[in-house]
Amino acid sequence: MAKSENTVLFRARVPADRLQRAEGILARLGMKPGDAFNMLLAQIEMREALPFEVTTRPPELLSAERQATEWQEVLGAY
Repeated sequence: MAKSENTVLFRARVPADRLQRAEGILARLGMKPGDAFNMLLAQIEMREALPFEVTTRPPELLSAERQATEWQEVLGAY
């Protein structure tokens, strides 16, 4: 991929172990952290929001029966 002349260097502090684990996953996808970060920025630009939910609301608690039903729908009988 050709580099654009209109690029900037972005630096961020992240936990070393998190970066190492992410780099391993990205390598299996044929990507580098910079590629993933650029994709994140593109999604933010397209959606005009983060591409995932960020909230302070507590997660909905499911009853054991409801959770079992949802798991069975997704995973099948076990």
